[in-house]
Amino acid sequence: MSTPPAAPAVPQPAAAAPVWPGLALASAGAIAFSGKAIVAKLMYRHGVDAVQVLFFRMLIALPLFMLLAWWAGRGKPALSRRDWGTVGLLGFTGYYLASFLDFIGLQYISASLERLILYLNPTIVLLIGWLVYRRRVSGKQALALAVGYAGVALVFGRELSFEGPRAALGAGLVFASAVSYAVYLVLSGEAVRRLGSARLSGLASSVACLLCIAQFFVLKPVAALQVPDAVLWMSLLNATVCTVAPVLMVMMAIERIGASMASQVGMIGPMSTLAMGVLILDEPFTPWLAVGTGLVLGGVWLLTRWRQ
Repeated sequence: MSTPPAAPAVPQPAAAAPVWPGLALASAGAIAFSGKAIVAKLMYRHGVDAVQVLFFRMLIALPLFMLLAWWAGRGKPALSRRDWGTVGLLGFTGYYLASFLDFIGLQYISASLERLILYLNPTIVLLIGWLVYRRRVSGKQALALAVGYAGVALVFGRELSFEGPRAALGAGLVFASAVSYAVYLVLSGEAVRRLGSARLSGLASSVACLLCIAQFFVLKPVAALQVPDAVLWMSLLNATVCTVAPVLMVMMAIERIGASMASQVGMIGPMSTLAMGVLILDEPFTPWLAVGTGLVLGGVWLLTRWRQ
C-alpha cells in the first residue's frame, strides 16, 4: 500500500514582532531619565551646586557617550568640517545649555514642576515653527497648547504662593532649558538624517560633557572637587542610569515601535517624577499638582494626536 503524497507546504505569514519589548524599553527610558531631577535634588542636600552636579555627571558619562559615537559611526564616512560645526552647535544648545539651565532651576523649584515644564517641549517646538518658519497652527493645536500651559500655570501658581520669587526664577530657568532643547530639536533634523540619531546623540553629548567639565574649572576652585562620597555615588547613578541608559533605551524603543508610540509611552515620565518626588523627596502631593499634571499630559497627548 503506497504512502499518499504529502500536501504542498502552504507559506505562512511572518509573525509580527511583539510590541511589548519596545513598550518596556520606552517606559524604562522615560522613568530612568525622569529620575535625573530626583538624584540632583538629593545631591543638593549635601551642599553641592549645579556646576558640581553637572561636572561629576558629565565626567562619568563622557567615555560612555564617546563609545556610543564610535560604535554608531563604524564604517561610515568621517565627519566634514560642516558636520563638526553642526555637532558643536547642537551639543551646546541641546545638551550643555539645556542641562545647565535645568540643573540651576532645580535648585529653586520642585522636581514635579520641573518635569512638567520640560514636558511642554513639543509645544515649544510647535511655537518655534510658527514664529520662525511661519508654520500654521490649527485651532485644535492651539487648544492643546492652552490645556498644557494651563496645567503648568496651575502648579506654578501654587508653588509661587509658597516659594515666592525663588519659584519664579526656577521656573524661568527650567523653561529656558526647555526652549534650548526645542531649538536643538528644530535644528537637528537634517543632521539626524545625515549622521543617524545614535551617532549624533553620542557626538553632541560628548561636546556637552567637555563643555561642562571646562565650565567647572573656569567657575570653581580645585578644592570644589572634594565632595562627600554620597555625591560621587549619586553622580555615578546619575550619569549611567539617568543619562546614558535612557538615551540607549529610547533609541532601541523607537527602532521597535516607532517614534510616535515611543513618545506616547514617554508620558509616564512626569508621573514617575511626581511619584518619586513624593516618596523619595517628601514633596507634597496636592490636588493642584494632580490636576495640573493631568492637564499637561492631556495637552501634550492631544497635540501629538492632532499633529499626526
